[in-house]
Amino acid sequence: MARLSVFSFSALALLLLSACCWADNEQAEDDSELSVSELLERANRNLIRSADEPDLVEGDVAVDSEAERNADPCTSRGCMWGKWTDGKVYIPYYITNHFSSREKAIITRGLESFSSFSCIRFRPSRSSDRDWLQIESQNGCWSYVGRRGGKQVISLNRRGCLYHGTVQHELLHALGFNHEQTRSDRDNHIRVLLENVSSGMEHNFRKIATLNQGTSYDYNSVMQYHKYAFSKNNKPTMLPIPNPNVSFGNAQEMSRNDIARLNTLYKC
Repeated sequence: MARLSVFSFSALALLLLSACCWADNEQAEDDSELSVSELLERANRNLIRSADEPDLVEGDVAVDSEAERNADPCTSRGCMWGKWTDGKVYIPYYITNHFSSREKAIITRGLESFSSFSCIRFRPSRSSDRDWLQIESQNGCWSYVGRRGGKQVISLNRRGCLYHGTVQHELLHALGFNHEQTRSDRDNHIRVLLENVSSGMEHNFRKIATLNQGTSYDYNSVMQYHKYAFSKNNKPTMLPIPNPNVSFGNAQEMSRNDIARLNTLYKC
């Protein structure tokens, strides 16, 4: 009888574990159809920021003060990561213990992907490093733009941010890149429909005097938000020009143009 009870308990535990894993896999399959911008908006929707957290603009760009909201691109003021004599750009990172081994593997894959198409090399931090990226599971998905000095937090919340494309997106911010729809030439390619934007979210569509690296506007950029971003009425907040039917904001990882701009900026 005791053996039967132990067997029953073990079978029940195995059944519950299988159900849990099946649910996780089902969620992953559902998410696989979402673009990076949709994942980011979902993860950051209705966040309540505490007093010790940075403000977020454009959905996932961290700023410390109101003055930074309208700043010119920091890459023109020296916020790029430095290049070594071997032509590589080594960027130290530290992944906190918030994450499981599986979650760390997703983050690491995103970090290592840059070495396959650029001179960027993310490497584990050392005690002698003065500047490094600290990847934490904070409130939502966000990053500062460009190198800021010292410990620089990138938040990848365990619930909603751990996807290959979202990791690349936040790392591109840390490397100095803004969203595609904030480009200085945005109005030649995207019409913003502010009448459909949620109240208080209008600042997410401000233009910046971006350095466009001589590349054309890219509807397929991993930095381009989708057409219903920050909508208050399920109507589009952005439409392509001149053809409003052009598909955009659907990227699930970096595009060729994203890679070309990165290599141009860092002279890879």
